[in-house]
Amino acid sequence: MADTILVPLELPDPEPLSPVLIEDLASLNVVVLGHYDLPEQTPVRDAREQFGEAAQATLDEIAGAFADAGASVRTRLVFGKDRAAAIRQVATEEECAAELDPAPTEGIGRILVPLPDVAEFDRLPRFIRVLSEDGTQRITLFHVVEGEERRERGEAVVEETRERLIADGFDADSVDTLVVEGDGHDEEILRVAADYDAVVMYEPESSLGDRVFGTLADRIADETGDPVIVVNRDY
Repeated sequence: MADTILVPLELPDPEPLSPVLIEDLASLNVVVLGHYDLPEQTPVRDAREQFGEAAQATLDEIAGAFADAGASVRTRLVFGKDRAAAIRQVATEEECAAELDPAPTEGIGRILVPLPDVAEFDRLPRFIRVLSEDGTQRITLFHVVEGEERRERGEAVVEETRERLIADGFDADSVDTLVVEGDGHDEEILRVAADYDAVVMYEPESSLGDRVFGTLADRIADETGDPVIVVNRDY
């Protein structure tokens, strides 16, 4: 059974999704979430009556592009004031294994994979693979050594993950590793991500809903122009 990925979009005027991302995600089950942000005093019922039909038509058009690419796709439309809560609720209800923070891209030649301080693996290859099937030249497993952690431990984390990726069928020549020492974990990821075309990463914490908007994944997408897939390690 294919994994499910959540694609949150902000209505009424969502940013266009790259055809590259639509094609890459077509092997997954896709949930397109439209969040319609409401002014503080606007009742949800009134907004749904006034804007619901047009909002759903927008979602249906986006879902149609995924369907045309071969994806199994469904839509969810939420009116409200708390985007993070909407993402969290829908991701849980739809049993999403990951979320996409989209950004414009014309091709993905290099993928950065930041790894946490404990080597993780189970769902990682599935989401690296969906972005790398169309000619990705380099996958870099990246770790930031902070605080009292020894560099040897960071190198073990990336090398263990590299070996497991190769065992899972990835070309050894396309997977390399990078370990840096620094005090700012997020800032180091942002700095390095600027040289890549996409990022696949585990969620920084156990919460599934508060990271797409205004968090590290969102900063990467906004500041580097890289689309980001955030994998839920608890699913």
